[in-house]
Amino acid sequence: MAVKIDKKIKGYSVLTPEDKAREAAQAVPTASVSRATVEAELPQDNIIQMHERIERPEVLIGSTYKIKSPLVEHAMYVTINDIVLNAGTEHELRRPFEIFVNSKSMEHFQWIVALTRIMSAVFRKGGDVTFLVDEMKAVFDPRGGYFKAGGVYMPSLVAELGAIVEEHMKSIGLIHDPQMSDHQRAILADKRKQYEDRAKKNSEVSAPAPSSPAVAGEDARRADGGSAVPGSSEDIAVTGDGASFPPSATLCHKCSTKALVIMDGCATCLNCGYSKCG
Repeated sequence: MAVKIDKKIKGYSVLTPEDKAREAAQAVPTASVSRATVEAELPQDNIIQMHERIERPEVLIGSTYKIKSPLVEHAMYVTINDIVLNAGTEHELRRPFEIFVNSKSMEHFQWIVALTRIMSAVFRKGGDVTFLVDEMKAVFDPRGGYFKAGGVYMPSLVAELGAIVEEHMKSIGLIHDPQMSDHQRAILADKRKQYEDRAKKNSEVSAPAPSSPAVAGEDARRADGGSAVPGSSEDIAVTGDGASFPPSATLCHKCSTKALVIMDGCATCLNCGYSKCG
């Protein structure tokens, strides 16, 4: 289509499709956005992660744990200090920074100092430091292990130190422990109740009735004297840490706790719910 130009041409330009799109975008009215909103939507690339160049602050927060092992004469106190990264932000992290072990026992002094210095160096290096837990818990003492409070078996002193590091890492969110579901807890509580009811029923059935008052008095005297009465029910022994399991329970290889009993011909753990029969 021809267009007649009556005025003098002083200049010209070629209109491209990009120019048309830009003009159309400018024609659309836009709402005003605050600077804080824009800054919040920008990608945050200044998140501080743990690395070896981070200097130690003047003050660190930490926790102290007590180890009372039959392998040493005096108790050992384990202190783990943590550093807080990105404090006050949504990316706040708490990571272990150093570890110390203090005790009156001097027989293990040199290897404890060496171990804690190496562990502290690994903590400051950054990255995934949870592998220390598996490595330490896998150490076995050739003289044999021991049971700590709660009936949990510890193969060595180093393994218990690894268990403390694991507990601390769980408390700061570095290790996430898979918790049992409500359904699993209900099944475990039901198994425990069945075992206790069965033990109580067997004791009532097997307990002989006293034939005379003299025999009854003799049984009472023997009971007061602490003698075991044949057929008596198996008491639930409190093994520490609020956990109570039958004295005849054996060691569960899954949770390393003396809570494995025989129920309906099948080995069942009253602590973690493990069953040999599935």
